[in-house]
Amino acid sequence: MNTDQNTSDQSSAGILHPVAKRTVFGRLRAYFLAGILVTAPLAITVYLAWLIIGFIDHSITPLVPEKYNPESYLPFSLPGLGLVILIFGLTLIGWLTAGLMGRWVIGFGERILNRMPVIRSVYSAIKQIFETVLAQQSNAFREAVLVEYPRRGIWAIGFITGTTKEEVQHLTEDETVNVFLPTTPNPTSGFLLFVPRKDVVHLSMSVEEAVKMVISGGIVTPKDRRPEEEKSTSVVSSATYEDLDVLREKEKAPVLAPSQKRASND
Repeated sequence: MNTDQNTSDQSSAGILHPVAKRTVFGRLRAYFLAGILVTAPLAITVYLAWLIIGFIDHSITPLVPEKYNPESYLPFSLPGLGLVILIFGLTLIGWLTAGLMGRWVIGFGERILNRMPVIRSVYSAIKQIFETVLAQQSNAFREAVLVEYPRRGIWAIGFITGTTKEEVQHLTEDETVNVFLPTTPNPTSGFLLFVPRKDVVHLSMSVEEAVKMVISGGIVTPKDRRPEEEKSTSVVSSATYEDLDVLREKEKAPVLAPSQKRASND
């Protein structure tokens, strides 16, 4: 009887012992992953900033004459010196071009560039983009929206960049907006879509939150801060049905059949 009891105690201890080991290992694994989550974003940010500053330093610092370069008189290099010189130089150029003489010089240079067949197209496009993005009153990505792309029932996050104007709008019956549809994980590339304003679904998330969601491939999802009654009401469909498409064509509904028809179908 005692032998059976000892055997059962040993077997139960043998069963419990690995569980304790797994528990300790699980905790260590959780601590390790938590350490990665804390340090990895900071380390990557510092590393990228260091690379950018180093690239600017190696590109700008050699342009400074040796007698004006502080590193010529110091036994060590000054990280960020090139960045400081770049910021100071750009500020000085902006101050000079704000005057009458500066504007005349810029105008004279642009007239020369406009006579060069290929360069004038590149220069004018780049200048227009920078003027649009860096203007004080500009808001290049004005709002995050949902658009049906690449087919009905599939939705993608896009950014309204402005109201469609001139020829494209004149050829379109509906009022359209310019929507930039970024790619994942590189949001600097994408597609320009001209979408009817009534077919655009506006999102409550900010542009920054939408960009993070696009870059992360949906891993980082912002919280829905809308009221509870709005959360419980569906606005778009994630599936396509033939009768729904027919209703949308006949009723000219923006994204779904009218609410009364949805209620009757339910």
